[in-house]
Amino acid sequence: MTIAKSPSDELREQPDRPEPTSLPAQRTVGRRSRFARWDLKYSPYVYILPFFILFAIVGLLPLLYTGWVSLNDWNLIRGQGQFVGLENFSRVLTERDFWVATRNTLSIFVIQVVPQLAFALVIAAALDRNIRNATFWRMGVLLPYIVMPVAVVLIFNSMFSDQYGLINTMLGRIGIDPIGWHTDVLASHFAIAGMVNYRWTGYAALILLAGMQAISRDYYEAATIDGAGPVRQFFSITIPQLKPTLVFVVITATIGGLQIFDEPRLYDVQGKGGPDGQWLTLALYLYRLGWDELDFGRASAVAWLLFLLIIVIALINLFISSRISSKERGRNS
Repeated sequence: MTIAKSPSDELREQPDRPEPTSLPAQRTVGRRSRFARWDLKYSPYVYILPFFILFAIVGLLPLLYTGWVSLNDWNLIRGQGQFVGLENFSRVLTERDFWVATRNTLSIFVIQVVPQLAFALVIAAALDRNIRNATFWRMGVLLPYIVMPVAVVLIFNSMFSDQYGLINTMLGRIGIDPIGWHTDVLASHFAIAGMVNYRWTGYAALILLAGMQAISRDYYEAATIDGAGPVRQFFSITIPQLKPTLVFVVITATIGGLQIFDEPRLYDVQGKGGPDGQWLTLALYLYRLGWDELDFGRASAVAWLLFLLIIVIALINLFISSRISSKERGRNS
């Protein structure tokens, strides 16, 4: 026998149905989802856009303008002259002072960068250990960086003076002939590289220290359990894990080392790079062409040649580091 159901029972047995959504609410939800997709897709570019705008204003536009100036017979007083194409580059490449400046720049760069990275690694490794008053020592390492270049040169000139310098005085007391810090080419390069390393070694050490502190301590604990000492841990764990930071430090040191200007400019009273160009650098040669000879065309050509030299050396450093990393990956696989 079938029992008839009342209308109220039929309503209770029906499944719940969602209430129809109004059309304005659907449009609001659609706009929000579309905005969320746009935010996810385009917001990273919006965040980095101020950097590119600033770079275009203070970096890219002056670089392109310098390239245009290098193609003209441009004088500081007369302004833009005749379009000469690559004549300024050909004139610069045939001048003796340009090649002397290139030799000096590369020599000072090599003497400066290698000891700077070595000392920075040692200092960073020492600061990475559990030492007392670690913050004090880290701040002390950075103090030479904030000293004005003029003060640094004055201090080092009293040390590297040819006649009354501290180093020559000490060498004379032990019977060694004095060194011509302002006459000998290699000696002047060592003196200038010493000034640069005094200022920038602490800065590089702090960057390397930040990279060391980002390395997981589990590696060191496992190495200690296996019986590896501090030296073995440094070369087997710290150096391989620190390679991205090392590449960054090398590239920044390359850019700064090839653009060195303050120390050679202030190394003597004249500021011309020595009587025979013993410590004449490309940046100092560029300054002499622009402000002493008022030839902005040739000075801009030197600036572009220096820019290309920096790019070539930076690419060489990147290539070497990538080859080393690929060899290690192949050895570990």
